[in-house]
Amino acid sequence: MQGETKLDTLLAGMSPALAPEIYVFATRPDGTWPKDLTPRMIFHESEGTTLILTQSQARAASIAHHFPCRMITLNVHSALEAVGFIARIASELAAQGMGVNPVAGFFHDHLFVPADRADEAMAILISLTSRG
Repeated sequence: MQGETKLDTLLAGMSPALAPEIYVFATRPDGTWPKDLTPRMIFHESEGTTLILTQSQARAASIAHHFPCRMITLNVHSALEAVGFIARIASELAAQGMGVNPVAGFFHDHLFVPADRADEAMAILISLTSRG
């Protein structure tokens, strides 16, 4: 199941979708977390385990967290070896003074953008689909 590699096709074909939840980033130095949590992402680093989870889950579990954000899924099957897709998107957002934390899944890329700028990020991404 091969994904798309052509930058113009990826940009024109992406259909960004904004998830309703507010997500946050947290770290667990010992690599553990409450078993009833369902993080959106878990990534093990040498300094600890990074979790992306909903803000409501983090608060309920009394887990310190940072960067309230919204997740935008780019609904185009991008190949893991695609070149320039996230760089182009990150550059467009950066030009507007907006940071982004991208996460690549097997089928799609997901962007975590500041919660208070999610609508602006969506407008930028939709604009990109028409400009390629």
